[in-house]
Amino acid sequence: MRNDSRADDAGQTVDSLRTLFSSHGYTPYRMSKFEEYDLYSRNKDFLISDNVLTFTDTDGRLMALKPDVTLSIVKNTDDIPERTRKIYYDERVYRVARGMGGFREIRQAGLECIGNVDECCAAEVLYLAAASLSLCGKSFILDVSNLGILTAFTALITEDSALQEQLLQCAAQKNLHGIRSLCAAQGLAGKEEALVGLLEACGPIDEALPKVKTLCERFGALKKVEGLSRILTVFEDSPFKASVRLDFSAVSDTRYYNGLAFRGFVEGIPDSVLSGGQYDHLMRRMHKRSRAIGFAVYLDLLSRLYTMPDTPDVDVLLICDENTTPAEMRAAAEALRADGSSVLTAPGEAGVTAARTLYLINGEVRDKC
Repeated sequence: MRNDSRADDAGQTVDSLRTLFSSHGYTPYRMSKFEEYDLYSRNKDFLISDNVLTFTDTDGRLMALKPDVTLSIVKNTDDIPERTRKIYYDERVYRVARGMGGFREIRQAGLECIGNVDECCAAEVLYLAAASLSLCGKSFILDVSNLGILTAFTALITEDSALQEQLLQCAAQKNLHGIRSLCAAQGLAGKEEALVGLLEACGPIDEALPKVKTLCERFGALKKVEGLSRILTVFEDSPFKASVRLDFSAVSDTRYYNGLAFRGFVEGIPDSVLSGGQYDHLMRRMHKRSRAIGFAVYLDLLSRLYTMPDTPDVDVLLICDENTTPAEMRAAAEALRADGSSVLTAPGEAGVTAARTLYLINGEVRDKC
């Protein structure tokens, strides 16, 4: 019997994510397929791709097919910093997919926690990110970083914001040689010790956190690591703990993000299928007082798990000879489908791959013609 189709598997994953989010009190959020283009033009650096599909509305406004969900949610959600609002979504966005040419309609699911966001809220979002990855693949890794700690360590090297940005770019690539070269070129050789140590202190929580605490205590960032440590206690006695790692190369744009930053990987896909973090800075850029944290699961990337290149299109290709009657064709095909197999009937080659090819000759199903 053939495995579930890619569409069925993707649908089951989304259904499981909805159930997970709903069980934690998150409510569904619906939005329009398009927004005014100005929303995206002012925040292009926040987008995965700055290519946006646009059109002119009947009133003359330049509109855009939605390339991102979070920006739309932030724009359209009431700004009540005293209230905590927890929402989830299952939406389609329109953008150039990573590593692929041309625009695509991409299904994306995720959640946002907006308003009064404390450490418990942040910990719950992080836990749900791990739980979401567990629904996407048997083996996963959730890399967790803290941008407050990371930027504090770049500030130890220099007050030059441009150089700090270059250092963060190197950190995102775990390019320790690049960090050392930048510092040497600026006459800052030796000042990179703390940052390099932070990037090297990656691994499972129980192994990496003591190293990070030692560095933060030594270089004056103890308060920040204590907050991170409290959040990570959400994984104590959790089946997900072994799959969570501290990794300060999980970097997001500090013009939009602060605090927690994280990304998730599942076995079989080389790119991150989940990304998230705290984006209070984006809220301020959009003149909102609330705090916010969330993540997105990229279902287009997960689709690679559902249909591998060697998966046949059908279970059985049934080639019928010229003497086959419609009644014989239907009866033979239905008998083959009785075990749940997919069966394609054709008078000859059908342009598909099949697990088995059978022949209906003189009303009899045979392995060979």
